[in-house]
Amino acid sequence: MRFKSSVLFTAASYCTCTWAQEQVILSSQHNVVKQTTVPFNVAIIGAGAAGSSSAYHLSKFAAAAEIPVNITVFERDGHVGGRTTTVNAYNDSSQPVELGASIFVEVNKILVDAVQEFNLSSDGLTPGSRLEGDIPGPSFGVWDGKKLVYTQRGESWWRELARLFWRYGSAPYYVNSLMKKTVGKFLTMYDEPVFPWKDLSQVARDVDLIGPLSSTGEQFLGAAKVKGDFARDIVQASTRVNYAQNLKYVDGLTAMVCMATEGAMAVEGGNWQIFNHMVQTSGARILLNTSVSSIQRAPGSLYRLAYNKKGDQTGLSLRADDFDAVILAAPYQFSNINFNNHLKSALPEAIPYVKLHVTLFTSPHLIAPAFVNQAPGNPRRKSSSRLFHRTKMRGAAKIAQTGAPEYLYKVFSPARLNNTFLSHLLGRQHPRDYTTNFPLGELDISWMYRKVWHSYPYEVPRATFENIQLDDGIWYTSGIEGFITTMETSALMGKNVAKLIVDDWQAKLGDEATLGSPERRDELLAQGG
Repeated sequence: MRFKSSVLFTAASYCTCTWAQEQVILSSQHNVVKQTTVPFNVAIIGAGAAGSSSAYHLSKFAAAAEIPVNITVFERDGHVGGRTTTVNAYNDSSQPVELGASIFVEVNKILVDAVQEFNLSSDGLTPGSRLEGDIPGPSFGVWDGKKLVYTQRGESWWRELARLFWRYGSAPYYVNSLMKKTVGKFLTMYDEPVFPWKDLSQVARDVDLIGPLSSTGEQFLGAAKVKGDFARDIVQASTRVNYAQNLKYVDGLTAMVCMATEGAMAVEGGNWQIFNHMVQTSGARILLNTSVSSIQRAPGSLYRLAYNKKGDQTGLSLRADDFDAVILAAPYQFSNINFNNHLKSALPEAIPYVKLHVTLFTSPHLIAPAFVNQAPGNPRRKSSSRLFHRTKMRGAAKIAQTGAPEYLYKVFSPARLNNTFLSHLLGRQHPRDYTTNFPLGELDISWMYRKVWHSYPYEVPRATFENIQLDDGIWYTSGIEGFITTMETSALMGKNVAKLIVDDWQAKLGDEATLGSPERRDELLAQGG
């Protein structure tokens, strides 16, 4: 028989448990459960893309199966969205800026559908565009550390396409064809008969993605006869911008995903709103600033989660609840959760993550032409290849004190940017030595925000991935991060796990129908099916 929730009110090891007799109503036609009087209780640890999607899709799949469910989402930070988060430029809530995942594209079905369902504006890339015409020079450029190897002038698409083929020959065509073929294989993971998938390693083989996953981007492109300047200038610039990794190390699938940029969009006010709406729509109870410290077996088929308020050193906020299923929707290696050796599967292995420095700042100065070895009077936006960062002007804002337009920069780098580098970037000084700090005043940089985080794994070639099911009722979403890390793929894994859980419940409760007794159902659930 299943427990309802039990709560540990102090640090002492006692809990109060209540029992409930269940009544199961069965469908004679389909021989599956239609209604239970006691809901299944599910814990989701992490309110990022995967956790939010798990909650949203679990509520939908359970409702379709007419299985009642209670969902509790635990999030140790103070916001929903995980690495999808915004900060306010000038500390002004009307000027939100993406700190993490900035864009998604039209093939991202889950995110695009969510934007439409929740009636969100996807015009988040357009603020400030009214001033773009006032910025001289090309609209986009790739700098290799010595020179600009490619620029776009903001002309008509066919002129830009003609210039691209003139510069790189047929390579853009072959890369685009390879990208569409590769992404097309990935998209089969969304639907039957592939979806849902119980084993990420197996589904990669089933949809024929082992080739790009187990080779480097350089090898994968080389096998398609794509080498030389286009691979180095354009594809590698994309892998560095998106994953801070070089083409000779990153896997082929990641390289192809970086080239799938058609229909780029962002939610106005922040992409985190997608996941916030998912959690709210699911009806889940959300516990922010709450850390789960341990998960262990409870009587029957339940799991007991111990959790407390983030930062509580006294133990006064320590509680515990029992759940039928647990979804760990965060990388295990950063979770600080103790499973007390109760898992049937091996614990997820630690994999190396990129330690990324993100620097946001505003300035009235454009990028100095001398910074990219250009003649004066030729500032522009850049995608940097050599320094693993992108300098991106997301628009302009007005400074209240002066009324002058300012430009917002977002820089990704492997180390902290010092003032000397920034002064060189903005043309205030031209030192050769970037290691010495050079003072910059508020007239040069009016606002700055720095963030260091483990942004994504090193997407190195591999053919095996972490288990999705760690125990009878414990599920893991972050194995997808070694496969490919995007908001969409994390949301897809959350949806996949939600479907697997509901299918598992239906199978167990359907088996009980043939066995014919509530007692046998309780025994079946206690045995984990």
